[in-house]
Amino acid sequence: MRIVLLIYDIQIIMTFLKTILIILLVYYLLKIVARWFVPRIFSYAARKTEERFRENFGGFANQNGGEEQKVGDVIIDKNATKKNPSSKNVGDYIEFEEID
Repeated sequence: MRIVLLIYDIQIIMTFLKTILIILLVYYLLKIVARWFVPRIFSYAARKTEERFRENFGGFANQNGGEEQKVGDVIIDKNATKKNPSSKNVGDYIEFEEID
């Protein structure tokens, strides 16, 4: 009877060790696969994001009439005129008195 219990305990321990070994193997395999595929996934996502950005905002790049800009050139666009909203009617003047 004691030998049967001992063999049963050994089988439980071996099953537990096999489970731990399988978990460790899966963990390290996922780690290796992640090292290969994660950089590729990120570069793919960055490329797709850049393409979408160029599609959405590509028309804003050539607003200067198609002229090529050289590196270091400073271009000042004076399209927006600033309106000075000065008005003589700014409000009522209220005089305050000091109370001692």
